[in-house]
Amino acid sequence: MNPETPIQSKRIKELEAQGYYVIRLIRTNKEGISDLIAIPPGVPVLFSEIKVPGEDLSPLQEYRMKEVKAFGFKAEVYDGSL
Repeated sequence: MNPETPIQSKRIKELEAQGYYVIRLIRTNKEGISDLIAIPPGVPVLFSEIKVPGEDLSPLQEYRMKEVKAFGFKAEVYDGSL
């Protein structure tokens, strides 16, 4: 186990208790980016799920889309045809 894992878990719980939507980043397109993103409710954030045309969301992806919308964020499914 990564020695940072318990510390990250503690911080995630603290931030979520304060009302943030918290995302732990594992792999990104930005080298050196922070481990966590904590977004307060209702700020203009867009979550974009990329799909090939005709591909459906998985049940988990549908759940996450509803979850982020409940926080007041925008969510889209983008297949390149917009």
